[in-house]
Amino acid sequence: MAAPRVWLLWRVGVFLAALAPLVFWGWQVAINAAGPEPGNYLLLNIGIGGLWMLLLTLSLTPLTKLTRWKGFALIRRQLGLWTLAYASLHMLSYALFILGLNWALLGSELVKRPYIIVGMIALIGLAVLGATSNKWSMRRLGKRWKPLHKFAYVILGLVLLHFFWVVRADLQEWAMYAAIAALVMATRLPPVARTLPKLRYRLSRT
Repeated sequence: MAAPRVWLLWRVGVFLAALAPLVFWGWQVAINAAGPEPGNYLLLNIGIGGLWMLLLTLSLTPLTKLTRWKGFALIRRQLGLWTLAYASLHMLSYALFILGLNWALLGSELVKRPYIIVGMIALIGLAVLGATSNKWSMRRLGKRWKPLHKFAYVILGLVLLHFFWVVRADLQEWAMYAAIAALVMATRLPPVARTLPKLRYRLSRT
């Protein structure tokens, strides 16, 4: 099979895998299997899905260094845009099911739940990264493009803070995601990043 066709199938497979959770959650709501509060069910699951998408996106660079497989690099922008899509749907779920599209309630919600502000800042950051993830923006921004897209690390911290505020009564799940995020970020540290190619070489010799 020709290489372009392989990469196309790979990208289609990633697209379907990213879409599958949304279809499943929507189906659970449709068949009344999402519990007594389907709106909250969608809000929470889509939010966690967005966190997973962000973690997967940030994992692609170290995975590329470790394996030298360019398939990971090919889906970096795709997963980044999926992260933005999940975050946008999370915000839409909040507007629909919590606010009931009554924007007059937003002011009091921000006072009672400041984690919403943190989440909105993260969403705006993701929107900026999504809008500048194309080749035209890379050419226009030049050397400024990479520093801008390193803001993804800040966004990860904001998302974890947002999630911490939401689930602070039970931090076991949050701690798991924080540990995964710490591991992903550790692979970005220069001493660790430099060892990944060496580790790949050692694994290939075993």
